[in-house]
Amino acid sequence: MAQKVLQIGSSVGVTIPKGSLRTLGLKVGDQVRLDVDENRKTVTIRPTKSESGEDGTIAKLTLRFINRYRSDLLALAKK
Repeated sequence: MAQKVLQIGSSVGVTIPKGSLRTLGLKVGDQVRLDVDENRKTVTIRPTKSESGEDGTIAKLTLRFINRYRSDLLALAKK
């Protein structure tokens, strides 16, 4: 399937048809990984890995810590 390269501000983009989004399990706003193979002149787009349960727990605990000690952390950063 052929798609056009479109000007988007100072960047460029390629649209992804809805059917392809469904096949990849993607929706608007999802992050993807873009791999370029210079030798074959190909671009591969794939979903980024979702957080594992453990990674999600660590992220939540870290955010809770930062929110709880934000003022102390800001004061420490100024020293």
